Amino acid sequence: MLDRVKDEPYGTLVETVLLRSMARAAYQPDGHGHFGLALAHYAHFTSPIRRYPDLLVHRAIKHVLSGRDSNRFPYSSKDMDALGEHCSATERRADDATRDAIAWLKCEFMRDKIGKVFEGLITGVTSFGVFVQLEDVFIEGLVHVTSLENDYYELDTAKHRLVGTRTRKTYQLAAPLRVRVVAVDMEQRRIDFEPVEPKRQSRGRRRKRSAGTPASGHRDVEPRPARRRR
Repeated sequence: MLDRVKDEPYGTLVETVLLRSMARAAYQPDGHGHFGLALAHYAHFTSPIRRYPDLLVHRAIKHVLSGRDSNRFPYSSKDMDALGEHCSATERRADDATRDAIAWLKCEFMRDKIGKVFEGLITGVTSFGVFVQLEDVFIEGLVHVTSLENDYYELDTAKHRLVGTRTRKTYQLAAPLRVRVVAVDMEQRRIDFEPVEPKRQSRGRRRKRSAGTPASGHRDVEPRPARRRR
């Protein structure tokens, strides 16, 4: 599938959705293969040892290579099940702590960037807005739905996009978006963006300026409708 879409304009979207559709890995003593690698037989193994699951695999391999009976392995199947659940839980807890620390550092980095404009990529779409990851620095922030172009936006979950009911403007997963940094909340570990839309011509032709009309005269444009909040 990835080979078929790699040259398509929607290739990045398919890759992102495919990755998120995969279940999170968990440590188990039974061999179920590896879905992502398409392997019928797979074991978590690293060298040098980095985590306790690696240590258990090393001990099992050493036991087999020494020619000892598998029934005399120090850990029972029940023990391995319990250790697998424990290691899976502690790894998730460690990941959460790492993400929290990184989120704080990213906010600290962006504190003096308020008002600056960056190129980004939409990495998440929700009913309350879109998440955008900045290019180069790989920092993610939220573009709240109230900061989008004056319209009421509906979430299209099947196509991973927000669609304006009046303008039909869309904000889709994996689409590029230029944004401006508007706020950084250190306590909430949150960065807020607003979209930087390209300048557009007014709907009607500009009135020709007469000799007595100042250069700062008002444009003949319709007032923008009030912003609707979700």
